[in-house]
Order: sequence, then C-alpha cells, then structure tokens
Amino acid sequence: MSTATGKVGIWIIGARGGLATTLITGTHMLARGLTDSTGLITSTPEFAELPLPHAKQFIFGGHDVRRTSLWDSASAIQLATHSFPDAALRAVRPALARSERNVKPGVAINCGPAVQALTEERACLHGSPKTVFAKLRSDLKAFRRSQKLRRLVVVNAASTEPLLPEAPFRKSGSKLLQAIAANDRRLRASELYGAAAALEADAIINFTPNEGMLSAAVRELATEAGVVFMGNDGKTGETLVKSALAPMFRYRNLKVLSWLGYNLLGDRDGQVLANPAHRASKIRNKDGILQRILGYAPTSLVRIDYVPSLEDNKTAWDFVHFAGFLGHRMSLQFTWAGTDSILAAPLVLDMVRLAVLASDRGERGALEHLAVFFKAPVGVAEDDLHKQFHKLTDYVAAATKRG
Repeated sequence: MSTATGKVGIWIIGARGGLATTLITGTHMLARGLTDSTGLITSTPEFAELPLPHAKQFIFGGHDVRRTSLWDSASAIQLATHSFPDAALRAVRPALARSERNVKPGVAINCGPAVQALTEERACLHGSPKTVFAKLRSDLKAFRRSQKLRRLVVVNAASTEPLLPEAPFRKSGSKLLQAIAANDRRLRASELYGAAAALEADAIINFTPNEGMLSAAVRELATEAGVVFMGNDGKTGETLVKSALAPMFRYRNLKVLSWLGYNLLGDRDGQVLANPAHRASKIRNKDGILQRILGYAPTSLVRIDYVPSLEDNKTAWDFVHFAGFLGHRMSLQFTWAGTDSILAAPLVLDMVRLAVLASDRGERGALEHLAVFFKAPVGVAEDDLHKQFHKLTDYVAAATKRG
C-alpha cells in the first residue's frame, strides 16, 4: 500500500465518549499490530494503491465536557461489552495516557437539556461565545503546532443536539462570524466547533446529526478556506440495512405499504435520545430515506427507546409490509443487533484517511463520495447504499489512475 507521510492529527469532539474511545483505542492497537483491519473499507484491495495515512501516523486529541479519562472510558467499555482484547487493551494503556494529555475542556452551549445533564462544570469552557470560540481555535492551533502535524482532521462525535432553528447567521459564513463576535445567544456548541474547525483544520467530519457543525455558514467558511468536509449522522445500523434493502423493492417493482422500525439502545446515546427534543433530530434522518429511495411515502414509523442494560449495544427490529403481483401482500422482518462503537469507529478512521487524501489532492468543500457513510449526506440526494458505494469506488479508481 502507498502511504502518505507525516503526522495526522485527529481531533475529536466528545473525545472521551464511547465512539471516540473505541476509535482511539482500536487505532493504537492497529498501529502496534495487535488487531486486524476488519471493518475498515480502506483496507480492502480497491484502496491498496492510494497514498493513505497509516495508523502509526495518527495523533489524537479533542474536547470533552466530562472529567473521566480515556483509560477509564476504555475500561468501562470493556466491562460492559468486552469490545477489546484484554492483552491488547493493557498494551495500549501508555498510548491512551499520551492521547489523554491532548484532551481539553469542551463546550455545551445550547446543546439541549439531555446533553447539559451529562456535562461536568469543571470540564467545560465558560464565558461568552466569542471567548469560547477563541479558545477552541487556540486549542486546534496549539495541537497542530505542538505535535508538528502535516494534516488536522476534526471529527464531531458529540451527543445529539435538538433540531437547529433557522436563523440568518446560519446561512452565511460572514454572518456567522459576526454573530460570534456579537455573542449571539442563539449560537450552539456545534456551530462554534464547526466554525473553529473551518478556520483551523484541513478536514471536518460530522458523524452526528448536529446540523450546526456543518451548517450552510460553516460549509461556506470551510470551502473558502480550502477545507474538505462531510456529514451528517453516521450510518451504522438500522438505517444502513434500510438503505440497502429499500432499493431491492424498487428494483423489483414491489410496493412497500408499511415500514416500521423499533430501535433499542443504551449508553449515553440512548440516554440523550430518550429526550423528545433530542430524539427528533435522529428520527428525521432515519425516517427520511424511504421516500427518497422508493419515490413515494409508505406508512412508516421509527421509534427509539432507551434500554440502560444494553450499554453500548443496540437492537433494531423492522417490519416491512409489501405488495406484489395481483396485489398479494407479503412481509419481511429483520433484526439488527450490534455494538454501536465497534460499527462506527472503523468508518470514522476510513473517512479520516480519505479526507487526508482529498486534502493532499487539493480538493475543497463537500466530499460527496463519502455519502455512503451517512444518513443525511451533505450535498447528496442519493440514499441508495449501492449507488453511494459505487460513487466511492469510482472516485478511488480515478484517484488511483491519476496517481
């Protein structure tokens, strides 16, 4: 495999959460040959000739609003789900301690009541939006400088915020900066993070439904600065299966009458989504793809319930009622049971590697070929998983051919 040179910083918002901890821990294991690359698309033969950064080149840092540590978080995950090989986890403890030194206090301004309930006062930045924004930028600059980074990728893995109301400053990069300078009380944490990343990073990946991270204003700032980006809302479970199965009905001209999905999840994600205001952000992305894929709107329902005993595991049961020839009615049912962070972490690593490649190729703006990873991909109307994947492989083939 061709490999890009130089250190690559991965700065994670929500750096001590389950996804971030699994990503950081797993990458350290990969770098030391303590695990294989199962789950990483970029480890497959189609990507072999691309100059992608290796796990050994990644340096981690980030923001968080809780005062635990990466080791404590990894230990809690291990106790709950046994996600990590025991010996490998012990072997990377010093590496986790080094990454922990790069984690700074985060911000939870206007993130909603469920997120606010998880924050710890001493782990949060305080002050006006203008002051907080300046500190976020300063943290990114210091990380890049102290670690001598060639590239810096900011990944949003924070908890789900409520839906973002419309406001003029959310549509214009200059107006967003003016709102920050004026300490507009409507500003959200995700907008401050997004604007800081647009001005200080090389790439932004929004793995959450939080629209502020890649609002139209942030996208404008990023494009003007030559920053690449992609989001929103990583596709890892029920919606992944839905985006693969729904095209089948269209391909065979079978009419979907009803599609009902029930999602059970634990951990902090489930705790936050138990709040209706936060849950609405997630459901909109999960429910919207059916009409876009099928071309019509069947009766549909997406429900999310918090089950604390599931920890980082999630289960989805879907019932699909459909009609065939002569109007005959039939059904399909499937159950998806997975460990959320194990499904998500390799996707983030894939996207970081591809975002670095895009930056190296002089690209800017939305990386539409990464739509396959998201429920609501920015700038992409296609939700068919198969077509999204072909868009990615077409990009890879073209990039490989050009060298």
